[in-house]
Order: sequence, then C-alpha cells, then structure tokens
Amino acid sequence: MRPLASTISRTAICSSSSLASSRAAAACVGAHRVFSTGTHHYQCLVQKPAPGFTADTVFADNSIKKLSLADLKGKYVVLLFYPLDFTFVCPSEIIAFDKALPQFHERNAEVLGVSIDSQFCHYGWKMTPLDKGGIGSVKMPLVADVTKSISRNYGVLLDGGVALRGLFLIDKEGVVRHMLVNDLPLGRSVDECLRIIDALQYTEKHGEVCPANWTKGAPAMKASAEGVADYLSKHS
Repeated sequence: MRPLASTISRTAICSSSSLASSRAAAACVGAHRVFSTGTHHYQCLVQKPAPGFTADTVFADNSIKKLSLADLKGKYVVLLFYPLDFTFVCPSEIIAFDKALPQFHERNAEVLGVSIDSQFCHYGWKMTPLDKGGIGSVKMPLVADVTKSISRNYGVLLDGGVALRGLFLIDKEGVVRHMLVNDLPLGRSVDECLRIIDALQYTEKHGEVCPANWTKGAPAMKASAEGVADYLSKHS
C-alpha cells in the first residue's frame, strides 16, 4: 500500500481543477468529433472471459496500490469506463454508483471506475469538492488506465484517446455476462445495472430466464415453448 504523500499539491497532480476541466472538456469534444467520423470498431465480449488487467488504483481510503481483476474472482464485478476526470457527465455517474455501493455489496458485487487518467489525477479529483467539479470522498475504487490497454482490450477506446461509457458485468467465474456502451453525452442507470445483476443471479440460482422488464421478486419463465406460452398467457 502506498499512501499518497500529503505534500503533493493539486497542481502537481493534475494541474488545477479548472485547467484540468478545460483540457478534459477539449479532449472530450475532440474525441466526440473523432467518434462521429472515425473508424472505431467494437467487439462483443459477452460469454467470453473478461480481459485481465493489473493497474494502479485509488481506493476508498485514498491509498494507491495495484489492483488485479483476478483478485476479485468469486465476486461479481461491474467495470464502469468513463472518458476523463474533471468532466461533466462523469462525476454524476461516479457519485450515483458510489451512493449505491451498499446495494452492490449486498449482491456480492464490486464496482470499479476506469479511465485513462493517472492515479494522481484520480486522487486530485477526489480531493476536489463537489462544488468545484470534483467527486469528493467517494469509496468506489478508481483504476488508472494510463496505458489505455484496459479500454482497448474491452473495445471502448475511441480514436481520440478516451473511453466511451462502457459498462461490463463480469460473473464470479470471470466471464462477461452483460455489456452496455453509451456515447459520451449519455449517462448510465444505476437501477438498470442492479436489475441486470438481480436477473443474472436469479437465472444462475433457479435456471429460469428473465423476461422483459423483469425485476427482483417478479415471475420468470422456463426456457421452453411451454414456459413462454404459460408466462405470456398470464402476464401479457
């Protein structure tokens, strides 16, 4: 564990929050232009082993240490890719998912934020108050993908150099079971992510499948012609 020295100023970490914000904003706008006209290619990772990684990560107590995806085997993992620290939609998502961490932990799930920023920039963002564009003392681990290899391996890296808003749900065996990729202006739903985890855990436990708009406690269906006929006759 490597606690960050208190003598490192925010200027050394990520310039100033205002300058970082302006640079990040320019980068996001530039990346959006590239996305609109570029040749980005996606890959579907669902049902495939999640690409492994080890990277410097800022943890809840603001310590910085290496985190490996392999260390989380036996838990469900939500990878939350976002473009850049000190931008706009990103803090709203990080804070929303962070507030819901107890609900994820109840489901044996960990949530990791991932961007191409350095661990020091992540730290600086956490040290910046909400009313200054920061995220405050969030508990969600923030992974530093400074080599961009994690974003690239998950297929969310734009030609402009930042990641799209990718969300990946990895099961206890390290297999990707759900993926969602949003364009830069479009934030993601915490409630929908929790719903998908509930659906996955239900089908793992009961062997049934979860129909449209299924929520925890609602009827599911058997994966057969008879099962779907029975379900639709009762719920359509």
